[in-house]
Amino acid sequence: MSTELTWDYYRTFLAVLREGSLSAAARELGLTQPTVGRHIDALEQAGGGALFLRTPKGLLPTETARQMRPHAEAMAATAAALERAASGRSDTVTGTVRISASEVIGIEVLPPILADLQEAHPGLDIELSASDEVEDLLNQAADIAIRMVEPAQDALLSRRIRRIPLGFYAHQRYLDRHGTPQSLAELGEHRLIGFDRHFAYIRSILAGRPDLADTHFSFRTDSNLAQFAAIRAGGGIGMCQDGLAKRFPDLVSILPGALGLSLDTYVVMHESLKTSPRCRVAFDALVRGLQDYIDQ
Repeated sequence: MSTELTWDYYRTFLAVLREGSLSAAARELGLTQPTVGRHIDALEQAGGGALFLRTPKGLLPTETARQMRPHAEAMAATAAALERAASGRSDTVTGTVRISASEVIGIEVLPPILADLQEAHPGLDIELSASDEVEDLLNQAADIAIRMVEPAQDALLSRRIRRIPLGFYAHQRYLDRHGTPQSLAELGEHRLIGFDRHFAYIRSILAGRPDLADTHFSFRTDSNLAQFAAIRAGGGIGMCQDGLAKRFPDLVSILPGALGLSLDTYVVMHESLKTSPRCRVAFDALVRGLQDYIDQ
């Protein structure tokens, strides 16, 4: 008798993909290792081929597993969205809202906004995904997203917030050691802190200043928080949001006004959620909070 392949089997499959072993996937899911093994065996029997290759470094996905992954991730997003929808009543602000934002916005800007939101609505649960990767709202990876590029997908309700100004900053300690550049040419002679991956928002920034595209960064990281930490530690000169830099008195603006860089900011959600009280209240609170952040 054939086994009915429910969502539980594909959830196990995703856990093994992410964790790289049956034991780690079992711990992640709260299952026993034999149960995880049976789920994978059932999927392999149904598909007629291996999903993972056993190596000294763990389980490596086969081509079949790699092709299955985006479909399983879409199933996971849908299952999570169903749970969030079922968690709230249609006439009250209750249940779970999943919010996607960049690292810096999610960790440095949103916490007080979300704290006030939950204080006003105690029945509201928040899931925050802080990542510079753009999560797909159409596939329900999140309910609401804060994006630094204009949404290109249809069926999305978006509200444009004013642009967030950016600038180059350095800790006073670094400037005491190396001097303060007085021109863009002198800036290039300093130890610069920057990115090593071109996310969508970085491409948007560089579109307005192509002369910065070939800038050499002595300290490179794909984490904006790591860049900001390196600036605050006196590691060199780097770019960050003006509003964040002003929170630290020892950070000095370098060539203020010379760069003219800023980030477009949007609060976005799927238009089908606009009648959901939990999502509508969260959407409006994020818009107000981000506007206040930029004003301040």
